[in-house]
Amino acid sequence: MAATNAGPVRWSWVPRALAIAFALFLGVFALDVFQEGYALGPLLLALLMHLVPSMLVLLALGVAWRWSRWGGWLFIALGAAYMAIFWHPARWPAYLIISGPAILIGVLFLLSREPGQGRPD
Repeated sequence: MAATNAGPVRWSWVPRALAIAFALFLGVFALDVFQEGYALGPLLLALLMHLVPSMLVLLALGVAWRWSRWGGWLFIALGAAYMAIFWHPARWPAYLIISGPAILIGVLFLLSREPGQGRPD
């Protein structure tokens, strides 16, 4: 892309950086397994289970890095799936903290597409 049209290129990095930060944020919740007093095997299994949300976000980021439209919809689907799976009317703060960033990142990926970008390969 030419230097004169650097705006869309710069804005295409915003959802990517936010997705990396969101994966790191979700990964922080996995640190509580170290306080449980598990043996090594159960500790690694618990750590793996706690890191599944971060892995899903990184998987969606990998898709969105190559195909921003598909990745954008995937992030929106992740946010909607969290609300659908853990639905309870009193949990709206959790929806804002977990689903909100995922949906925002998805929308930003959809908006960051270049005007001439056609269907993904």
